[in-house]
Amino acid sequence: MKHILSGIFAAAFALSASVVQAEDKPPLKIGGILDMSSLYADITGPGSETAAKMAVEDFGGEVLGRKIQVLAADHLNKADLSANIARDMLDNQGVEMIYDVAASATALAAGEIAKARNKIIVFNGPGSIRLSNEACGPYTVHYVFDTFAQANVTGLAAVKSGLDTWFFLTADYAFGQDLEKDTSNVITRTGGKVLGSVRHPLNTSDFSSFLLQAQASKAKVIGLANAGGDTVNAIKQSAEFGIMKGGQKLSPLLAFVTDIDSIGLETAQGLLLAEAFYWDMNDETRAFSKRFQERVKRPPTSAQAGVYSSVTHYLKAVKAAGTTDAAAVMKVMKETPINDFFAHNGKIREDGRMIHDMYLFEVKKPSESKGRWDDYKLLATVPGNEAFQSLEQSRCPLVKK
Repeated sequence: MKHILSGIFAAAFALSASVVQAEDKPPLKIGGILDMSSLYADITGPGSETAAKMAVEDFGGEVLGRKIQVLAADHLNKADLSANIARDMLDNQGVEMIYDVAASATALAAGEIAKARNKIIVFNGPGSIRLSNEACGPYTVHYVFDTFAQANVTGLAAVKSGLDTWFFLTADYAFGQDLEKDTSNVITRTGGKVLGSVRHPLNTSDFSSFLLQAQASKAKVIGLANAGGDTVNAIKQSAEFGIMKGGQKLSPLLAFVTDIDSIGLETAQGLLLAEAFYWDMNDETRAFSKRFQERVKRPPTSAQAGVYSSVTHYLKAVKAAGTTDAAAVMKVMKETPINDFFAHNGKIREDGRMIHDMYLFEVKKPSESKGRWDDYKLLATVPGNEAFQSLEQSRCPLVKK
């Protein structure tokens, strides 16, 4: 009897010890560095944090016996603050992977911190092509879109349709400069002309002087190499100036469904724009977007949908690798195709660029829309290998040529 009791106690002790051991494992932390309060808050912000949390919940809330914890911080669109947040997350808070990092200047700053610490960082909201070119790293992924693809899809379609003279309104930082440069290259390569450009500060409230210069250029297209609140303000004010009624077209080179909703179809109708995702594409996109909208009260942007997809892809790779070691996890991430509502047969290349289809949309007329958020009609699907920069053109030091 004594032996039986001692055996029971031993088994109970072993069981309780294993439970304690599981509970003692630190959580796996992933951290978002987001614009929570300024001109990109609708594009990423609280919606990106929600998307990351949804991905964690759908995955089951834990991996390798560790609870998964989602952190988020506001970088206030300041590159130095973004770098400090990344440093604190990786050095002090035990974060294993950083997601989103809306805006290019802040992403470039956080990317250097992650690169120095050999940690995985996935960019969903920023667009600068530099993130998968000169600033690439072995554990860096550029997931949703970039300035090259936006320029390639929108610029090419416009010039082919006869809209072959352009003037740019450009946000004066890395993203805007790259977007103007990449679009200019597409325009001139396909026989169009760039008649001029003007640069404006980030978060501009008054575009009047810039729009007057664009109007005076007589360019067929005014290309908006900006994003978020800047794009919304520029389009609204151009309507007040009668620019579209005067015959010039506006082309927002990066616009999201939230921007079109802010502008309204009456003003935005007919705009051509490139997107990586739209909520109303198919049953899969509608199913995810319905769940997202129940929480956020609006459909997801492409950046937010990309957060869900990339966080899920990362967690699956951690599980498959059996470790959070960045090299092992990234190996699985690059070897495993991405098939979900966001991308079909998506693939992360050696330069960190995630290759997937891009879409050219036209904004609907009010008479064509069935209700709020029914904003786009699909004009073309551009395969990823045509939309994004080729590896042969890459300036990423990791690419073997």
